[in-house]
Amino acid sequence: MTTTVYLVRHAEPNYHNHDDFTRELTEQGLKDSLKVTAYLKDKGIDKVYSSPFRRAHDTVKDLAHHLNLPITLEDDFRERRIDSVWIEDFNHFAQKQWQDFSYKLSDGESLSEVQYRNISALEKIIAENPNKNLVIGSHGTALSTIVNHYQPDFDYSAFSQIKHLFPFIVKLTFSENICQSISFYNILKEPPHETSLL
Repeated sequence: MTTTVYLVRHAEPNYHNHDDFTRELTEQGLKDSLKVTAYLKDKGIDKVYSSPFRRAHDTVKDLAHHLNLPITLEDDFRERRIDSVWIEDFNHFAQKQWQDFSYKLSDGESLSEVQYRNISALEKIIAENPNKNLVIGSHGTALSTIVNHYQPDFDYSAFSQIKHLFPFIVKLTFSENICQSISFYNILKEPPHETSLL
């Protein structure tokens, strides 16, 4: 039996809102979230999950509405906590974290911690949904740590190529809890561009 998971990186957020939980999508982000619906609406989606953060939830909201499915919020799919204060030099911080998965600021999370809780949540819903097609509203760093778990050579260089892309989709296929394939989809291109990652 094959379980397919579509990780959806949220659409463009409003960075003027520094609150991680309530940061909303921009007008462009709301428009681009419709491309998520257009791409996934005919993929036989059985369930829709999301990080509790608004930007992730709102990116898959139109899809869930179109499919008449509820969105199940899963706290462990939330984005990595950087610190209790806003970080201006995100690129330098991100590079240090990717070089050392244990590195974190005083009030933040390491990538190791982010990866552990995201993988734990993912394995749980895979076990609960054999032979289903699942969507997860997620975040750039959080879903990148998932990809890294199954493909360890996915590093900072690979992350840098996608960190400014909002939204995108990563498709993972599993036989039980063994990842069989990983594909990246740039849905902002016409037609959507696919790259095999595994």
